[in-house]
Amino acid sequence: MYKILKRRALNDAVILIEVDAPHIAKKARAGQFIIFRVDAFGERVPLTIADSDISRGSITLIFQIVGNSTRLLSQIPEGGFIQDVVGPLGVPTETEGAARVCIVGGGVGCAIAYPQAKSLHNAGIPADVIAGFRSKDIVILEEEMSKISRNLYITTDDGSYGEKGFVTNKLKSLLDGGAGYDLVIAIGPVIMMKMISELTREYNVKTVVSLNPIMIDGTGMCGCCRVSVGGVTKFACVDGPDFDAHQVDFDELNKRNQTYRSLEPHICRITGEVRNA
Repeated sequence: MYKILKRRALNDAVILIEVDAPHIAKKARAGQFIIFRVDAFGERVPLTIADSDISRGSITLIFQIVGNSTRLLSQIPEGGFIQDVVGPLGVPTETEGAARVCIVGGGVGCAIAYPQAKSLHNAGIPADVIAGFRSKDIVILEEEMSKISRNLYITTDDGSYGEKGFVTNKLKSLLDGGAGYDLVIAIGPVIMMKMISELTREYNVKTVVSLNPIMIDGTGMCGCCRVSVGGVTKFACVDGPDFDAHQVDFDELNKRNQTYRSLEPHICRITGEVRNA
């Protein structure tokens, strides 16, 4: 059992929890993830490790309420317990040799962008962060990211906060302005990562994406998280989740992620009622 030390709502649908997990905190690196089960009958759900604190023996998880398991997790109070937390899993993000980095996060993907930026900051590597959201009311981690980024650029689709437009627009303007990035790291919806990849290909900038395919065991046994990278089948849980963006088959990834969409329940944000699609 893993105790929840802290719980905080970042917006109406995104929750931050700090979990007592000293063994995981000691080994966790940026880019890695855990798999949790709310209870003995729960499904296995992967979540990126947003932060870790060795002195407290804790890890921080940030998740969006999108299904029954995350809804149940969001209802556990401070002092409550999660049945299982397994990790750290996956390969840490590789940034060796990078001197000027831009990290692009889309929506809740900023929960993954944050530890990437913090890791670079701690290593003395300057990193700009572009964080994109639909509107002002769902902006998350602004204060945290501003402390560990050289420049933080926030964009909103509707222009209600920061700069109006998509993250691709901002990245293009920075590249055109001579930003000189030698590495771009993108995390967010599949279509966003695909568009970032197509943009950076034009500028010949190395780009890494953190993929989010369907996943069950996290150890490479089930094969659910397979992705095509450079025409070769890879497993996001053990070979990733980070991959060369210019080699990823995003169309296949998007299609596979839609496989069970018609069977997934929708949770009413107000009543908590489960409604089938």
